Amino acid sequence: MTMDKGKGRAMEIDNPIQDGSTLPWVEKYRPSGLEDVVAHKDIISTLDRFISTNKVPHMLFYGPPGTGKTSTILACARKVYGPQFRNQVMELNASDDRGIDAVREQIKNFASTRQIFSSSFKMIILDEADAMTLAAQNALRRVIEKYTKNVRFCIICNYINKIAPAIQSRCTRFRFQPLPSLEIEKYVDHVINNERCNIDSEAKGALLKLSRGDMRKALNILQACHAAYEHIDESSIYNCVGHPHPSDIDYFIKSIMNEEFVTAYNAINSIKQQKGLALQDIITCIFEALDELQVPANTRIFILDQLASIEHRMSFGCSEKIQLSAMIASIKSGVDLAAKS
Repeated sequence: MTMDKGKGRAMEIDNPIQDGSTLPWVEKYRPSGLEDVVAHKDIISTLDRFISTNKVPHMLFYGPPGTGKTSTILACARKVYGPQFRNQVMELNASDDRGIDAVREQIKNFASTRQIFSSSFKMIILDEADAMTLAAQNALRRVIEKYTKNVRFCIICNYINKIAPAIQSRCTRFRFQPLPSLEIEKYVDHVINNERCNIDSEAKGALLKLSRGDMRKALNILQACHAAYEHIDESSIYNCVGHPHPSDIDYFIKSIMNEEFVTAYNAINSIKQQKGLALQDIITCIFEALDELQVPANTRIFILDQLASIEHRMSFGCSEKIQLSAMIASIKSGVDLAAKS
């Protein structure tokens, strides 16, 4: 089967097998079976029961990126269809095919046909569905209703609030939480051993910290560092992703609290430009560092409120120089507030 329009693809297309050495590690180490999926044991056991009783419903997987949503449904589909996987499964990325035409043409055409000599349902995996327009979601709702006997849908998204309630109500929902650090560490250790990465324990700790429960992010950072450095240390991890090093954040906070405004601004801006740091990352790190600072509650509340306002303004594309000045001023004002209390 070939697809004439859009970028959606039916899994029966015989894509050439790539050499494992050229694959991104997120694909090279993608779980092939449900038993290989990291964490989410309750979800996996529920899916196993659905498959064993042949009562697979429409499903809605939601949660942060890199938590195994796509890997889980692909492993599930392989278990259901076995060697018929490519003939029975269509995978669409709604970020590319987000309009109503994708639903009317690609999804409807695939859903309305049956495989010869096959009595089982087909499966449509709709990834990043929160990028679909409302009109496309309404059209999808009607397709789900009409072809339930022939097709099961698995809708995948990061933000469930962007999925129409009418679609949510027709699916069994599964929330994928950020992966625990221990689970990521075990999988990363497997990749490190397999790829013979020369990485020290501090670097691995930084990798786990920066991944924030996102396995995809952890593997991408590890692969980038492995390609760039013979030996991966903590600085290599932070430099590779352009994220502020903890020592930089300590220096920023000390400069703000102890130096004059202009001196602190010039020092922070110099390091920010030299290392290519994003103000968004600096604000996030300072927010996290506030937990370790011994400051009065009213000072903490004041600074957090100001940081939230700065972050909000940045989301509208405001000048980073002005917002950096505002960040320094807000922390200095908080320190003055603490001194007076």
